[in-house]
Amino acid sequence: MTHTSPALVFSTGGYTGNFFHEFMDCFVPLYITVNSHFPDRNVILVITDCHDWWTSKYAELLPRFSRHPIINIDKENISHCFPSAIVGLISHGHMVINPGLLPKPETLMDFQAFLANTYRQDDRHQLPTKPKLVLINRNANIGRRILNVEEVEKTARELGFDVTIFKPKRNTSLAESFRLIHASHAMLGVHGAALTHFLFLRPRSVLMQVVPIGTEWLSDAYFGKPTRILGLEYMKYKIKLEESSLAEVYTGDDLVLKNPKAFVRGNWSNAQIYLKKQNVKLDIVRFRRYLRDAYKKAKDFMDKAS
Repeated sequence: MTHTSPALVFSTGGYTGNFFHEFMDCFVPLYITVNSHFPDRNVILVITDCHDWWTSKYAELLPRFSRHPIINIDKENISHCFPSAIVGLISHGHMVINPGLLPKPETLMDFQAFLANTYRQDDRHQLPTKPKLVLINRNANIGRRILNVEEVEKTARELGFDVTIFKPKRNTSLAESFRLIHASHAMLGVHGAALTHFLFLRPRSVLMQVVPIGTEWLSDAYFGKPTRILGLEYMKYKIKLEESSLAEVYTGDDLVLKNPKAFVRGNWSNAQIYLKKQNVKLDIVRFRRYLRDAYKKAKDFMDKAS
């Protein structure tokens, strides 16, 4: 088959299924590449390692990048000819869009607006009487769970939040996720892929990130800095040693707890202790003060947004 439009060839393999990597490794670079080379969207997306569940999940988003149907090249049994092709996507870094590297200066805020234009259907809704808090808790088998999430939820409700527990799965509708989070005034969760939903929050809403031991750099680079660019109220709760489940396994003198940076030393398998084997049990007395401050910020945003 001969096409008159150029091709953009890329893979959705690697960390597909991890919500953070789907945006950091795919959709943000795809946005950069299309705006760099095909601002008129006259390009055919030729995708390899493309799963049916993936195209279904992002069925509303993919057509925003191109005027043409995508080609899942792994399912093709004919040859495709294009006048030209670009292979691979352009990345500016971890969840970064550098306006100085684009023909038309754009930032992560423009990408956020792009997502909103894709998924926002109707902003009209009943005016809330309480700030809405989306509380993300991770699955039991992947680490970094909030072990006393019921206490955290109860405390948030006592302080005045309207709380929704959010446990996104691979097949969770992105349109439904967008409507839930875009209508909220605050989002809370432990450092992890699901916090990537911060891209659906409105400016001046609150993102509260619980930072486990050994994840400080990742937490700031992947979520702290981007949220500040988007004009969100970013709050960081760095846990103490006694709030980590690792304190039940290692002593305070062990390098794992005493100096995570020295323990990891760039070795990714060592880092997995903090990412896969660590859960948190929040000190409710200490965390209540943090939640109270978050409530004030969320309430102020709600009142002004209404």
